[in-house]
Amino acid sequence: MHKVISHPPEAPESFLSPAYAQRAMSQPAPRHRLPDGEMPPEIAYQLIHDELLLDGQERLNLATFVTTWMEKQARDLMAESFAKNLVDKDEYPQTAEIEQRCVSILGHLFHAPAGENPMGTSTIGSSEAAMLAGLALKWRWRKRRLASGLPADRPNLVMGANVQVVWEKFCRYFEVEPRLIPVTPGCYVTTPAGVSAHVDENSIGVIGILGTTMTGEYEPIEEIHDALAAIAKTKGWEVPLHVDAASGGFVAPFLDPHLRWDFRLPLVQSINVSGHKYGFVYPGVGWVLWRSQEAVPEELIFRVNYLGGEMPTFGLNFSRPGAPVIAQYYNFLRLGRTGYTRILKAIRETALFLSGRIAKMGPFDLVSDGSQLPTFAFRLKEPAPLSAFSLSERLHARGWQVPAYTMPPDAETVSVLRIVVREGFSRDMADHFLRDLHWAVQTGAGKPATPSERRKRANRFAH
Repeated sequence: MHKVISHPPEAPESFLSPAYAQRAMSQPAPRHRLPDGEMPPEIAYQLIHDELLLDGQERLNLATFVTTWMEKQARDLMAESFAKNLVDKDEYPQTAEIEQRCVSILGHLFHAPAGENPMGTSTIGSSEAAMLAGLALKWRWRKRRLASGLPADRPNLVMGANVQVVWEKFCRYFEVEPRLIPVTPGCYVTTPAGVSAHVDENSIGVIGILGTTMTGEYEPIEEIHDALAAIAKTKGWEVPLHVDAASGGFVAPFLDPHLRWDFRLPLVQSINVSGHKYGFVYPGVGWVLWRSQEAVPEELIFRVNYLGGEMPTFGLNFSRPGAPVIAQYYNFLRLGRTGYTRILKAIRETALFLSGRIAKMGPFDLVSDGSQLPTFAFRLKEPAPLSAFSLSERLHARGWQVPAYTMPPDAETVSVLRIVVREGFSRDMADHFLRDLHWAVQTGAGKPATPSERRKRANRFAH
């Protein structure tokens, strides 16, 4: 006989109720004020977890450059480091040492001249890195002007109209005139001639982009450098070059090692790069490096001692997580030059495969092909069966996030879509995307999908 087991009458209600029958989950939680009482942790987790299901699937996000996949060991190291404030170097000296190792590794990767004492720091992302580099450019320019008895009240920064918005923010926040070089249909990067036409004695620097967010193309950094060298020789204007390598700084050294864009060029004073893009780290971590200590005015460095020992700091954020820096170092050790080269080569090959197939599909023209950054833009041929924006919306209905946008002023009549290929986007996923792109074009033009196409879409992730 089986023994009958009776439950004590005081058994907690939470053990007797199905998970979704508990009162805390059958009524909405307050959204814009604190709840009156506490909530069990598993219920708070489930409520937020369920709400986040409404977000897009990050692996299908072809709009972002930000890393969406890391190895388990890297995730574990990040979890172990979440509570470490990177700025507190007295309390976390080994984390600070690892940050410095990363700076040294990047300096070597970017051919920093050892004899000039290169320096750098981690940042929350390339936006903070760009702000710090811009501040250093402005202060050095002002110091030179004042030392020569010249006015220093009208600084300008020369850059293409295709720059990431952070540079326009820098100019507005720190009162620098933005000298925007127009782009034109068919040419969406800054040219040496454009730089020469916009530089003057009040230019604190020129921004060159190693991988534009608009098209994924490298700007001709060496040619821009040579144009500035010619200006210095003929007019005596000392105009340094900053390279915004947010995306390309972790691509060119491995896939295009002979491309001269970095500290091998004497006028390149600083470089920023995003570790959370093709550095393969979850957000957010960026880096900014200067070719010498003299490139960073001493007045911009603060020294504080209230966390323990005296610490020099140069950054817009004082409290910063150490976890992304630890993850960056993990990638450096784990992958090495061989690993980065292998992964990036595979990513670029996928981008070229995808752009090549799209070019052959019929209704599209390529604006770029992914042969530099593994990123490319394409546009609909005229007359188009639908707009780029309608096509983007139709792809979103299948889960894909593909941005559609117009080019900057003077080329704003051109509307494009852009695809960023990252680690974790396989050739198999590229095939699924191509089928959905064909479906989006056909149905957007009023042509219904065939039964075969419907079956393929239904089984798109069956394997």
